[in-house]
Amino acid sequence: MLELGVKFLISYFIGSLMGAMIIGKLRGGIDIRTMGSGNAGGTNALRTQGIAFAAAVVIIDIGKGYVGAGIVPGLEIPFVPTDPDISRYWLTLCCAVAAVFGHVWPIYHRFRGGKGAATLVGTMIVLGPELILPLILVWAWVLVMSGYVGLATMIAAASVPVWISVTRLPDDQPLLIYCVVMAAFIILWHHSNIRRMRDGSEHRNTRLMIFSSKRQTGDNEQT
Repeated sequence: MLELGVKFLISYFIGSLMGAMIIGKLRGGIDIRTMGSGNAGGTNALRTQGIAFAAAVVIIDIGKGYVGAGIVPGLEIPFVPTDPDISRYWLTLCCAVAAVFGHVWPIYHRFRGGKGAATLVGTMIVLGPELILPLILVWAWVLVMSGYVGLATMIAAASVPVWISVTRLPDDQPLLIYCVVMAAFIILWHHSNIRRMRDGSEHRNTRLMIFSSKRQTGDNEQT
């Protein structure tokens, strides 16, 4: 249990390294939590600071998920012996959870973080890299149909356990459990987006809605 506890904390501390805060500090102390939606994630970074800033944020946030799930479980830590009673795979899953939780509740930033999507993708690169393409395709399809990034993220997260249930059971039950839990948390963490969509105040990117009459009208007005 000592190994599990120590590595869980290490992954959590790594997850708490917020890409938005790191890039914001390098850019002169910008805190995007005071701008736009107030979320310290890639979408708010894109809306408030532009594509270069957002890309750097997403790379860091995905990277820490990869490190938390892919590197920390295999570390040899002084005075922390390898526990033979702990499954290496379950240890990896626990570290993945810790990295995502660190992003959402970062200890370095008064537990005010993002919504975990990019860091979750980083963990999935380790746990199920073949699931990344279907995940991205679902996310992109919902985005171009609805214009809502938050909705696309929630549906994409929920689609992964469905895909695993259809194609990979009973072999991948631990991964299914992880994805179900993470999908539930992703939806929970997007509660403000759900409320704004219900109220009609959620930001909607109509330029990405390729089948939308609003997009066509807007394009015609500009020409």
